Amino acid sequence: MSRPALLPAALLALLLAGCGTPSQPLPMTVTAADALQIRSWVPDALKGQVGVATVTGGMETGRWWGSKVSAMALQQALEESLFAVGMKPLSPEPAPRFELRAELEALDQPMVPALGVTVGTAVRYTLVDKASGKTVYQRRIANADEARFSEAIISPNERLRIANERALRANIDLLLRDLVTLRP
Repeated sequence: MSRPALLPAALLALLLAGCGTPSQPLPMTVTAADALQIRSWVPDALKGQVGVATVTGGMETGRWWGSKVSAMALQQALEESLFAVGMKPLSPEPAPRFELRAELEALDQPMVPALGVTVGTAVRYTLVDKASGKTVYQRRIANADEARFSEAIISPNERLRIANERALRANIDLLLRDLVTLRP
């Protein structure tokens, strides 16, 4: 291929590299192995008794600003994770005793994704006993995770998405491990 013919291909590659890919709920969900381990430690009071309130925070992915995490994606990941460990009820009736509230407070990403991308997250969780209105658990969980160059060689935004999803999966895992220590 001649040099002038490479120019349009190079411009197309740069254009595609700038597009953000939204983070998906499934990769943010706790892994099956972790869910199986955590499930065995869930206290009886929490089995099938935790519902998820509408998640706040988060941001929709824009065309030019890299991968973000929407509140809806985080909510779906939380619900799936709680279901996987046996805390979320199989059906909405009867209503669960507890309500989990979550707010995505921070998603710290590099301005320009490099070879390796590290993303920091902070989510504030509050578990409320709906009957009494009493807060049973409240914590701001902050952590970070990364995606290496070899995981998405062509697209830095894809590495950013992978790092987002890993950081939030680890954050949810930390939440679940905290919740199993509760004796409400």
